[in-house]
Amino acid sequence: MTSDYTVELAVELETAARLRASQFIFPQRPWLDLYGINVRPVAPFGSASSKQFVDPALIHRVLPDELLFEILSKTTPYTLGRAACVCRKWRYTIRNPVFWRNACLKAWQVSGLVENYKVLQLKYDGSWRKMWLLRPRIRTDGIYVSRNTYIRAGVAEWKITNPVHLVCYYRYMRFYPSGRFLYKNSSQKVKDVAKYLNFRASKADCVFKGNYTLSEGKVEAALLYPGTRPTVLRFRLRLRGTTQGANNRMDLLSLLTSGVNDNEVNCPDEDILGVVERWEEDETHNPDVPAISHKRGLTPFVFVSFEEVETSVLNLPVEKMDYYVPG
Repeated sequence: MTSDYTVELAVELETAARLRASQFIFPQRPWLDLYGINVRPVAPFGSASSKQFVDPALIHRVLPDELLFEILSKTTPYTLGRAACVCRKWRYTIRNPVFWRNACLKAWQVSGLVENYKVLQLKYDGSWRKMWLLRPRIRTDGIYVSRNTYIRAGVAEWKITNPVHLVCYYRYMRFYPSGRFLYKNSSQKVKDVAKYLNFRASKADCVFKGNYTLSEGKVEAALLYPGTRPTVLRFRLRLRGTTQGANNRMDLLSLLTSGVNDNEVNCPDEDILGVVERWEEDETHNPDVPAISHKRGLTPFVFVSFEEVETSVLNLPVEKMDYYVPG
């Protein structure tokens, strides 16, 4: 028996397609619009006026509405937010729910199409844009970075001074919408790590793959350190943002390591999170690898987009940034 949500889903998809097709007036030869033969202008999406809309701006007289729509449909949601500040027409155009529907379905693709429509109707009043702004999500257009420092005693010279060293290292996590993520623990700066933090990284880069789940702002993640004694690294994180919809901070609630038997993991790409999700914090399946709950290196993660990896303050050396408050 077909559920109500399945019926509403089919109607919603048909309406969205019809909305996109009927929004513009297509001329017989659309490419002639670039040479001054313009289509008759229509009112922007969301406008309550029924009068013919004429925009005096040169870009809008040269760039037809259908091309503007196609250009905006290929940009990221955060670029759409910046584009909405350009002018009134762009702001009205970007209110089209087609843009935000595509962004939401891609961000929460692991949940499935029907589940996303349920959440949309029950919690966000059927507004895709509201869902994008208010529903917790992990950002995939950059890297989450945790900067950690500790003091290490140096070797005494001539029995007069006892030097100390301020050691700085980083935890890097890059998430993908498919439910997988990459992890690296290194002293390298973010601008250097961003170049090879992908699934094509070699073994020499020491980039490890894992799986994660997101539920109500809580992130559960796990990865496997291969070797003679396989070790599972488990993360529990809380997602938050410095402003609405930012999702640019993650608090590291706990960091656990424990052992796993060889027969529990058949291949390195196996979903290790499904193996250990019901384990206790002090549980280990390999007596040679004890379960440890780490209390150091739990600095919150800060999101750095790929556009900012070269200019981020996290690239500064230790002597120029002796402390860092994530906020």
